[in-house]
Amino acid sequence: QVQLVESGGALVQDGGSLRLSCTASGDTICISAMGWYRQAPGKQRELVAQITSGGSTNYADSVKGRFTISRDNAKNTLYLQMNSLKPEDTAVYYCNALCPTGGSTHYAYWGQGTQVTVSS
Repeated sequence: QVQLVESGGALVQDGGSLRLSCTASGDTICISAMGWYRQAPGKQRELVAQITSGGSTNYADSVKGRFTISRDNAKNTLYLQMNSLKPEDTAVYYCNALCPTGGSTHYAYWGQGTQVTVSS
């Protein structure tokens, strides 16, 4: 079992910055990739950014050049630095961790989410 706790969500003005954190505990040795997802009201949850255990990153087109994902393995903490925020970035942001279960399958763990609101 892996527990994920996010923090850092807040109300920020258009063009502002925030840094989200996600601290993992429990069976963290199993974790391969970690990522940030977000869900806006009335919309499906979408991938924002992902980082592998080796440090490879992947971003949604809508956040490329503005958001940076990073990972401190020693602290079991995942970060998302968000710059040049826009009202359309408003959503609940969720931390995700993948643990391999055999073959090509993974089990996904989720945090409880943290609210990011960008005012225009």
